[in-house]
Amino acid sequence: MNHPSPDDGLFEHCPWLFAGQASERQRAAQEQRQKRLFTGPGEVRLGEDCFVAESAAVHPDVLHLGDRSYIAAQAYVTGEIRTGADCTVNPFTVVRGTVTLGDGVRIGAHTALLGFNHGSAPDLPVHRQPVTCRGITVGDDVWIGSHVVVVDGVTIGDHCVIGAGAVVTKDLPAWSVAAGNPARRLRDRREPRGAQRPARPEALAEELRAFARTARAQATDLLDRSWRPDTGRYADRPGTAPTVRAHCDAVEIADLLLGDVPPHLTAPEHLERLRALQDPATGLVPEYGAPAPLPGPAGPPDGDCAYHVLCVGYALDLLGSSFAHPVHAVRTTTAGRLVRHLGELPWTDRAWHAGAWVDSWATAAHWNLRAGGEAAAPGALEALFGWLHTHADPWTGMWGSPTRESGRLQMVNGYYRLTRGSFAQFGLPVPYPERVIDTVLDHARDPRHFTPGRDNACNVLDVIHPLWLCARQTTHRGEEARAWAASRLSAALGRWHPGQGFGFGPTSDGTGPGREPGLQGTEMWLAIIWLLADVVGVADVLGYRPRGIHRPEPAKA
Repeated sequence: MNHPSPDDGLFEHCPWLFAGQASERQRAAQEQRQKRLFTGPGEVRLGEDCFVAESAAVHPDVLHLGDRSYIAAQAYVTGEIRTGADCTVNPFTVVRGTVTLGDGVRIGAHTALLGFNHGSAPDLPVHRQPVTCRGITVGDDVWIGSHVVVVDGVTIGDHCVIGAGAVVTKDLPAWSVAAGNPARRLRDRREPRGAQRPARPEALAEELRAFARTARAQATDLLDRSWRPDTGRYADRPGTAPTVRAHCDAVEIADLLLGDVPPHLTAPEHLERLRALQDPATGLVPEYGAPAPLPGPAGPPDGDCAYHVLCVGYALDLLGSSFAHPVHAVRTTTAGRLVRHLGELPWTDRAWHAGAWVDSWATAAHWNLRAGGEAAAPGALEALFGWLHTHADPWTGMWGSPTRESGRLQMVNGYYRLTRGSFAQFGLPVPYPERVIDTVLDHARDPRHFTPGRDNACNVLDVIHPLWLCARQTTHRGEEARAWAASRLSAALGRWHPGQGFGFGPTSDGTGPGREPGLQGTEMWLAIIWLLADVVGVADVLGYRPRGIHRPEPAKA
């Protein structure tokens, strides 16, 4: 009869010692333990040099352990569990539901990863509620401390460290150091402790005053470099073709910095040229030299004319006028046609495209109302907001899903465009503002989009506007939002090119204006700087306030 050795309990609780210290008898016992797992009802695959404690309750539907991974004493493991190599489930840990771990994940004792959930509807007793499962995903090289709880639906990025006792309810980006209940990201693991903090508001205020004086003094120069006397039109920057948007950007920049119209034409001339661009039949505005646009199935088609609904409309508004004709492409949209089209938009993988379409449609509806007529067919505008409310994800506050290639970029950028033209423009509260702030702050730490040399005007605007907008409804994580805004503000001011304005910035796909200073980059960064400064609480020193596309107030009815 074989009697247990005192070392058996040691290996149960310290299985990392097993490979180097176990006797032949103990290795044989472990082999038998693993064989019993293979004879159970679940699908089991174990890598080389794995260890499963005899006292662990392991009853999986699926269990895949990578090489050199172990499950220690009194652990409770059920469901579909997959790990990479060198993963540890320490004593008294609970791993249940659908849980996927990368390589090198260390889970402290008494921790629970619960990759499932129960419903809580009031019409059923709790014990009869249906079980749901979104799963938990943990990246590579992650340390989860003791007494941590990770709830269903959470993704923890590579290289994270989760402090003891944390309750992780939201996704954490790679390299996060997080702690607390609910867990909050404290810093980037790559940053040394005590790293330099953003400048104080009073110091930022001085920087802003100096910037505003410089920008106003150089505004005429930067407008001059984009004016084409030979065509009587504006281009984004020297060497590029004139565009409708460039004329509108020039109007917005002049309004912000000069309090006047661009000096190359009189106000009536600007007005006449912009109003003449609209196609009377559809109410849409084509690009210079392009044919009259054909409407899409429920409103504006893709392409330049969709954005022209915004930029030309607001340029005319700044000039004290409006479109000469209704936007018929939207005015004739029925509620049923609109709802069908909303459901067909590419929310899953192209949420920016979907959000931009909503922005254009809702803005056209706004101009139609301003003209004194119907926004669209009866009930269509109400159907838009009803659809948006019922399709917003309560976990993210957004429409759409993250993608493997770009993370939350499409979701967040699409959220800005969608809410700009709908909720913000019509002065309505957004759904789930706290969840939006959580999603946006997590996205703002994605190094693929927000490291020096990578961020651009679009990405920064699409973070700060949702933070600014949701702060009208909640103080949730306000200090973190202000810290992010302060850090971005100093960097933004340093982007100014004397006499030339701002460059848009690099894009991952090579599209957009790029790094060269031009009208689009200048118009956008001027608005971004105001929004960043307003979140920090120092916008008043700028001496300007956006009144066009990026106006902070709801548009006039």
